[in-house]
Amino acid sequence: MTRKKQIILLAAVGALVLGGYAAWKRQAAANPETRYKTQALAKGDVTQTVSANGTLNPVTLVNVGTQVSGTVKKLHVDFNDQVKAGQVLAELDDAIYSAQVRQSAASIASAQASLGLARASEARMKSLYEQEYVSRQEFDQAVQAREAAEAQLKLSRAQNDRDRANLGYSVIRSPVSGVVVDRAIDVGQTVAASFQTPTLFKIAQDLTQMQIYTTFAEADIGSIKVGQPVRFNVDAFPNRRFQGKVKQIRLNPTTQQNVVTYNVVVEVDNPEQILLPGMTAYVSIAVANRKDVLLVPNAALRFKPADAARGGKGAEGKGSPEGGRPAGMGGEKRKRESGGGTVHVIEGGALKPVRIGIGITDSRFTEVVEGELKEGDRVITGENLPAPDSSAASSSSTFRMRLF
Repeated sequence: MTRKKQIILLAAVGALVLGGYAAWKRQAAANPETRYKTQALAKGDVTQTVSANGTLNPVTLVNVGTQVSGTVKKLHVDFNDQVKAGQVLAELDDAIYSAQVRQSAASIASAQASLGLARASEARMKSLYEQEYVSRQEFDQAVQAREAAEAQLKLSRAQNDRDRANLGYSVIRSPVSGVVVDRAIDVGQTVAASFQTPTLFKIAQDLTQMQIYTTFAEADIGSIKVGQPVRFNVDAFPNRRFQGKVKQIRLNPTTQQNVVTYNVVVEVDNPEQILLPGMTAYVSIAVANRKDVLLVPNAALRFKPADAARGGKGAEGKGSPEGGRPAGMGGEKRKRESGGGTVHVIEGGALKPVRIGIGITDSRFTEVVEGELKEGDRVITGENLPAPDSSAASSSSTFRMRLF
């Protein structure tokens, strides 16, 4: 056999193989049992949840400031130190305030001396007035001088009390018992208390009790109730799930770009103190639960025949009926109760759309509340093979070889 005949024979065999493969592919693609992925319906439990991100914070976080200005002279605590109520945290330079106290003390002594003189003068004037050696006006002036001296003494004492208070404020004390979580000053730094009190320390009163501040959209807030259990995890412990419960739903809404959200506070026990302030918490709240109900895969509700997508007549159904958006479409993780959807089954070698009523859903399955489906029925969840296309198949099966 010449080389030319061998090439022709090999080309013929190759054409037969490719043609057979193309024919098998067209036949398999036309067979719904082979073309589509199916899954049997089964009964089980389903839990619908709403999720959001939040931030862990102490229940009580006290910002410790200063009422007077000055230079930091001493620091007595640092980050993570345990402190008691009344414990000294820092001291400011008190030279100016000590001088003011001494000045007001001297003013008190001067006022007391003036008051003594005014009282003696009043007593003499009273005796002379009784003997009619002075006029009534002169006696009244002596009484007025004594009263003015008494008022001046009270003023000096008040100024001294103020100066002593300012001197006391130069020593920064902890208002509560807790843990120092932030220190914003260093020795030698000057703090100025003018229109706004500067924050020097932040003290968490009790780190064994924490709170999560999170926000939920208005579509979800109606299903959240005070006291509901909450599950969450944090990046620091990705394999551990923590528990909490809803403490408060704040009534003040926040609107950003026409999206309305509500703040939800979740209380958390932290006996091991491994949850730290500022951690991001990924919160999940179970808002509904069903036991032993018929479940349909969310993929079946999302499935839409390719023929219907192209506007062809190869399938009767159109994926999702009007008013019944499939659960999971467009990133949805849940459906409102009393919704509807469409799934497809294989019947008589063809696709048949089936309208069902759906209830709650999670990220994988949706509850079937009404419809013709029953346990064990197989629904289509996707495609194994692409839809048959005559032009593509013809093109792929055409074998051309140029002989030289």
